[in-house]
Amino acid sequence: MTQDVINAVKEAKEQSKPRNFTESVDIIINIRDLDVKKPENRFNEEVTLPNGRGKDVKIGVIADGELIVQAKDAGLSLVINKQDLEELGKDRKAAKKAANSVDFFIAQADMMPLVGRFLGPVLGPRNKMPKPVPATIKLDPLLERLRSTVKVGIKQQPTIQIVVGSQDMPVEEVAENVETVLTVLDRHLEKGRSQIKSMFIKTTMGPVVRVI
Repeated sequence: MTQDVINAVKEAKEQSKPRNFTESVDIIINIRDLDVKKPENRFNEEVTLPNGRGKDVKIGVIADGELIVQAKDAGLSLVINKQDLEELGKDRKAAKKAANSVDFFIAQADMMPLVGRFLGPVLGPRNKMPKPVPATIKLDPLLERLRSTVKVGIKQQPTIQIVVGSQDMPVEEVAENVETVLTVLDRHLEKGRSQIKSMFIKTTMGPVVRVI
C-alpha cells in the first residue's frame, strides 16, 4: 500500500493551490463492517508519528507552582492556573474558546478533580481531557513528544480523519506517518487494515485523492 500512499500524497500536493499558509496533509479512512454501538469496537489511541506533524501543535497546561513556571518558560499558547480554572468554570463561552484553541491539554495530577468539575463538560465531548502529570515532571520531553502526536480513534462513526503531516514535508515522510496510523488499525480492528472500505489523502483546502 505504501506506493499507493506515496502516489496519493504526491497528487494531493500537486492539486493543492498556492496558499498564504502551509497546509496540513490529512488522511480520511472509512471502515467497513464495524458496529460502533458496541463499546469494544470504539477506541482512541495516541500515536507518535515518526516524522512529526510538520506543523506547530498547540498545547495547554493546567497547573500551579513550578509546573506553571515551566509551561510559561516553554512559551505555550495556553497556561491555566487554579484561579483561571475556576473562572472558566463560570464562563462556558470562554471555556469552549480555550478548549478549541489547543490540540492537547496537560494537567497537574492533583488538579484533575477541579479540571473534571470545571472543564470536564467542555473537554470531554471534544476528546481533550488532559493528560495528568506529577507536579515534579520535567515538561520539555513530554511537550516534544506531544508535538509529534495524533489521536487515532473511532467513536460515533466508523471514520477516521487525522493530520499525518504538512504540505512542505517530503512525500516519503508523510507516507511513513500514514503507515504508522495503519498499524493502529491492525491492533484494534478484528481484520486489521483489510477492514478499510476507502481511504483518501487531502491537504487542508485541497481536493481529496483516493488511495483505495
